[in-house]
Parts: sequence; structure tokens; C-alpha cells
Amino acid sequence: MAHRRSKLLLFFCFVSYCLFAFAAKSYYDILQVPRGASDEQIKRAYRKLALKYHPDKNQGNEEANKKFAEINNAYEVLSDSEKRGIYDRYGEDGLKQHAANGGRGGGGMNIQDIFSSFFGGGPMEEEERVVKGDDVIVELDATLEDLYMGGSLKVWRVKNVIKPAPGKRRCNCRNEVYHKQIGPGMFQQMTEQVCEQCPNVKYEREGDFITVDIEKGMQDGQEVVFYEDGEPIVDGEAGDLKFRIRTAPHDRFRRDGNDLHTTVTITLVQALVGFEKTIKHLDEHLVDISSKGITKPKEVRKFVGEGMPLHFSNKKGDLYVTFEVLFPTSLTEDQKTKIKGILG
Repeated sequence: MAHRRSKLLLFFCFVSYCLFAFAAKSYYDILQVPRGASDEQIKRAYRKLALKYHPDKNQGNEEANKKFAEINNAYEVLSDSEKRGIYDRYGEDGLKQHAANGGRGGGGMNIQDIFSSFFGGGPMEEEERVVKGDDVIVELDATLEDLYMGGSLKVWRVKNVIKPAPGKRRCNCRNEVYHKQIGPGMFQQMTEQVCEQCPNVKYEREGDFITVDIEKGMQDGQEVVFYEDGEPIVDGEAGDLKFRIRTAPHDRFRRDGNDLHTTVTITLVQALVGFEKTIKHLDEHLVDISSKGITKPKEVRKFVGEGMPLHFSNKKGDLYVTFEVLFPTSLTEDQKTKIKGILG
């Protein structure tokens, strides 16, 4: 009787453990893939999420950094067939027990090793074999206002979309090796192409609006990437859609990296005796450019911290103001006499 109670107790402990293990967010949920996902699906999901939440793109965002660590931890387990099998059966505690017993688990690979294997610095042979469609690159003119404050643009995009079509097609073709007997004790190695029969597909043109987010301080040449939204390809992965930022001309300011330049015209009197003046910035705050001294024609003054914001930073560049002096077109004899009397 006592033995039976002991077995029941162990059973309920096991059930409780299972319920607890699966109540937490699973590694599959973190990578946003189903439990039966293939290795290729897991790799694609990891690549998208790791790029999205990478600390370099989310400086100061603790939530994004935590998410990035979770993504890498989930990928480390699900990309390893042995660890994945243990996790599927026994959850995270099973992985810890496996590591404690001398298994290969327990954080043998760090986050940077995983990330670099996809995006430079590590082996990518298997990843490079994935057939990809062409990337679509669009030059996108962004206003200085959007680049200064952040903003978004709606872009109409027409693209090819793969749709079902009647009939079957040869797909997933591969070479298989087999041996053919050509005589007593003699065999010849042969290669044969084997293809599966898949539903047929066709390309159709479809259009929709895409919202492109412009981040503060983005530089010319930086890209906003929509992964796998480029040109599709049958039996492969679509290319990426990339919007390449280009600063649109502005009527008052000129951008030079993180700095801004503008020109202000003052009168000859203002140049000689000083002036009080403000200019309206890109976000409409006023910058005081007043002077109490003499201003020379073409003189340039720097206003620290009034330039463009640096991307992923709280710092800003500087504003350079060039002063043009407006000379009078003519003077009366009386004015000439007075000026001579004042200036000698």
C-alpha cells in the first residue's frame, strides 16, 4: 500500500512539473514557430528576430536586450537536435539535468557566437545554400523634419506574389546515389535525379501600402529593411525589400552628416551695431542667434547641440549659421557725410 502511495506521489509530482514547465513561455513561442518547425524555419525565425532586437539597434532599451537574450537562448536549444529532443520531453529542467550530468547543454555557446554565425564572423555554409529571390532596393527621399524628429511614410508598392495554379510540377529535385550490379560481384555507382510532385504555382502582381518608419538621425545610405518582402522565388526564400534613405533638399537648412547649415541675411547697420534675432528650427523651436558685436560678411558662427540628432543617441550635432550682410544700393550726400564723420 505504501509502495502504491509512493508511486502516486511521484506521478503527481511529474504532472505538476509538466504543467509548470509548459505554463512558461516556450522556446517555440519565443521564436514564433510551431513545435514541429523544421530546422530551416527555426533558422529563418531566429535571423529575423535577432536582427530586430539586436542591442546595436535598441540602445538603452532594456526590454529589447532581454528579448534578444531570450531569442538566442531559444535558438541555442532548438538548433541542436539533442538539446531539442530533451527540451521537448522534459523542458528546461531536463536541459539543466543533462548539463549537470556532463551533457553538451548548459550555455556552451554564447550569444555573440550564435549571432556571428549568421551575420558575419562564423560558418555560414548551410545558410548560404538557401535559394533567395532578388532584393528590391528603393531610394526613399526623407524630409529633414522626419529625420530630425522621426516620422513615417506610406509607400505604394506593387510586387510579384506566388499564387496556386492548376496542375502539378517537379520540385525539390535532388541527386540520389544508388548501386547497380553489372556482373558477378561487380557494382557500378549511379546517380539519378529524383523530384517530388508539388502543386503548381504562378506569379501575380499585387499592390499595397507599406509604412516605412524613419528613425531620428538616420543617415543617407542607411536602410529600412522588410525581410522576405522582396522578389519571391519558387521553392526558396523571398528576397528583402530595402528602403535606402536619402535626405530630401530643404528650403532653409542643409545637412552635412550630423551638422546643419543655414544662411541668415542681416542689414549693414545690424552688422555694425549688433542685432536681436531668432530662427525657427525643424521642430519649430526658436534658436537665438543675436549678436552684440560686429558681424563680418560671410562670417560663420557655431551653435553647439542645435544640429541633427545622432542615430540611437541622445546627442546632437551642431548648427552653423553663415551671415550675409545686405549693403545699401545707394547713399545720399548727407548720409555719406555722416558716415565719414562717424567712421573717420
